[in-house]
Amino acid sequence: MQVIVEPAVTGLLPDLCLGIVVARGIDNRIQAPERFQALLDEGIAASRRHLPSPEFADNPAIAVWRAAFKRFKIRKGARSSIEALLKRLQNGNPVNPINPLVDIYNFISMKHGIPCGGETLAAIRGDLRLTVAAGGEAFLPLGAEADDPALPGEVIYRDDLGAVCRCLNWREAQRTMLTEATTGALLCLEQVDRARWAELPAILEELAGLIRSHLGGTTRILQIQGAGRVEV
Repeated sequence: MQVIVEPAVTGLLPDLCLGIVVARGIDNRIQAPERFQALLDEGIAASRRHLPSPEFADNPAIAVWRAAFKRFKIRKGARSSIEALLKRLQNGNPVNPINPLVDIYNFISMKHGIPCGGETLAAIRGDLRLTVAAGGEAFLPLGAEADDPALPGEVIYRDDLGAVCRCLNWREAQRTMLTEATTGALLCLEQVDRARWAELPAILEELAGLIRSHLGGTTRILQIQGAGRVEV
């Protein structure tokens, strides 16, 4: 299996850098809600540094992604995952444990002000491509009952069966979501601010270390700057 960033995407997002952590042999069934709530609370406290301006849209962690989302077709109302998460916190809404792997990547996302998401490796069919949608790629969103296909010109992650994540990092598919039964996962962090590329290796190391310390297993770190491909 390969993860591929296609040139059509970097034509729209020339400053895209993709960080990947591949985790195998993990135990995501661990029942420790207090431990993971403490981790999330630490992330919530750290997230405040990403919102120094009272004007939400003026904060760099938000502005850079709003600018990026203007470069490709999006579903009405779609926002980057980091904007959605920081808006939730600004509004005083809690971030509670979901499952250990999701809690870990939410912590990383809040702490570093960067989009982070994950897929179950066994659910991905063929290669995982970050591509520009032709339109009509099958997509069942988390929690939905009806298909919501991708739009032409939308930036999506897709495999041989359809879209895995729409609008780059806006909404994940139910088919590949991380669950307690997940033993192998692929986690992706996107950066579209070239000035922050140098931060990515340390963030990936932190994410990989948290996975190993909490869930066991092994991890592998990969990175794609611009267009390219890596073997998973």
